[in-house]
Amino acid sequence: MVRFREERQTGFNLSTPLPPFDFDLLRTFVAVVDNASFTRAAERVGRTQSTVSLQIKKLEEGLGRRVFERDGRDFLLTPDGEILLNYARQLLHLADEARSRILEPDIEGSVRLGTPEDFATVYLPDILARFARAHPRVALEVNCTFSFSLLEGFSRGEYDLIMVKREPQGPAGGIAVWRDVLVWVTGPKLVLDSNQPLPLVLAPAPDVYRKRALAGLEANKRAWRIAYTSPSSEGLQAAVRAGLGVTVMSKDMVPEGLMLLGTEHDMPQMPDAEIALYHAPGALSPAAQLLSEHIIHSLESTRLNAIMI
Repeated sequence: MVRFREERQTGFNLSTPLPPFDFDLLRTFVAVVDNASFTRAAERVGRTQSTVSLQIKKLEEGLGRRVFERDGRDFLLTPDGEILLNYARQLLHLADEARSRILEPDIEGSVRLGTPEDFATVYLPDILARFARAHPRVALEVNCTFSFSLLEGFSRGEYDLIMVKREPQGPAGGIAVWRDVLVWVTGPKLVLDSNQPLPLVLAPAPDVYRKRALAGLEANKRAWRIAYTSPSSEGLQAAVRAGLGVTVMSKDMVPEGLMLLGTEHDMPQMPDAEIALYHAPGALSPAAQLLSEHIIHSLESTRLNAIMI
């Protein structure tokens, strides 16, 4: 625990016992900020919403300051909360790094990780590289494919950890680690004709992006046709670049050269999906548990940086 007390008249008095600064409270505080919701933060840290609320109250009582203020149904950071957030991230990062370097230097073994191809390409390389440098004795076996294939393999015991795209849901059956904002994407070669069915480039069923796309078009009563189907993210992007049709992607993962389509093109808005991290049933190996925690904490930092930019 880090302890501090502000002495307004005499400065810091190092001989005076200082109130505790609980890392669990800091982690919950950061989760609330990153998820912009007490409910989603509760899912992330594996607690109930009421427990998260009590933790934030305890944090504020310990500080003697408010870190959140209510604006209608939203919670906004106070100036003190903004200051705390920066230090909380640094403290949590240093604590995790210290544990890895000092308490778990000899962790070894292998971890079988499954992940969607596009997510692995955009976000995981740096995350996995940092883990490999910190734990050189851990061998990573990474397989990239669509979520439904990952879930099938997971049910057969082929993975220790998988990351899958899914409908937003509670903490049962996985931990939500990323909010997936879905957008319509096209390439420069496609000329849309509002009098013709919309050509679609999609993954095969039961892909959640495909489900979102078709449900949105049906709700808008817009005609469509499947022009191209591929089980590969790279294959879908190549088809869109070639002008074969329109696809659905995560807004954070749209590559350079492709363009977004919005309501001005008569395209329906789609509700968010999410990416969840699943653990194999039973006790995880120390290596797999470390990788799981590393992925969760790294994605929290990545999401914050994206919001700030």
